[in-house]
Amino acid sequence: MIHTRPGGAKAIPISGSSVYKAGSMKKLSNQHPIQPQKKPSIFNKHTLYEVAVQSPEVHIHWFNHFFRELLGRQPHNLREDFCGTFLLSADWVKSDPGNTAVGLDIDPLTLEYGIRNHLKKMNSKDRKRLLPLCKNVLSVTKLKTDLIVACNFSFCIFKKRKLLIQYFTNCYRSLGRDGLLVLELAGGPGMIQPIRESRMITMEDARKTRVKYTWHQKSFDPVSHEAHYAIHFKLPDGTQLKDAFTYDWRLWTIPEVRECLAEAGFQDSAVYWETEHKGKGTGEFVRTEHGDNAHAWIGYIVGIKTAD
Repeated sequence: MIHTRPGGAKAIPISGSSVYKAGSMKKLSNQHPIQPQKKPSIFNKHTLYEVAVQSPEVHIHWFNHFFRELLGRQPHNLREDFCGTFLLSADWVKSDPGNTAVGLDIDPLTLEYGIRNHLKKMNSKDRKRLLPLCKNVLSVTKLKTDLIVACNFSFCIFKKRKLLIQYFTNCYRSLGRDGLLVLELAGGPGMIQPIRESRMITMEDARKTRVKYTWHQKSFDPVSHEAHYAIHFKLPDGTQLKDAFTYDWRLWTIPEVRECLAEAGFQDSAVYWETEHKGKGTGEFVRTEHGDNAHAWIGYIVGIKTAD
């Protein structure tokens, strides 16, 4: 059901990170050289994904808002977990000359796409403030940041409570003296019913090529809360990119996530819920301890680390 965030910000998870296990860690190096290539096709699945799904400027707006409201200052240092092509990190750096970003993902090929199409196109000053790493999000990063974000439900890849708490604990240790862990989550009956929903997307080429995008909710197990999803594309010539991205998640509830954040050491947590107007989402989020029983919803759960 949820394949576009109400209000225009798109919300489907970044792929490129299939299985996260403790101990998995790599770095981009000569072991994964970046091969020269021709100008990328607009039909590359990562290009299609970025156009269909991502709205980094909206995420950046809300991250700044949460941080100012909860900690009273402007954040400048971001760690983007499950970053994929790290489009968000690139836009974060470009949004303020004082901003820096680190992106973590375990898929070197997806990161290499980002290096070719984002990092290499940035000016030299901006490029120095962005560091994509082929590294497991379960690790503690030496470079401490103001913000760690896991957008588009990506942390739901952790299906076991123990592993989720390990992730949250290491995020806590990777933040500075104070900071926020921002987790994007979805739920409601509309997130678990088997359904395919399609819409047309417009590519950013001179011809404004139109491509069909489909969000496919394949299955949901009410006992385990495990669910399977996929993204498909249909190109103008009829070519099908079936299962271009697939997702195998546990759909955590908000109380479960908040309990795990507390157990991991976060001093407090906050929930930001999307407001509605005439039954439709506005794209605006407010802090609350109560939500409406919407058919499908998107919210942010924020772990708050305060200075000792």
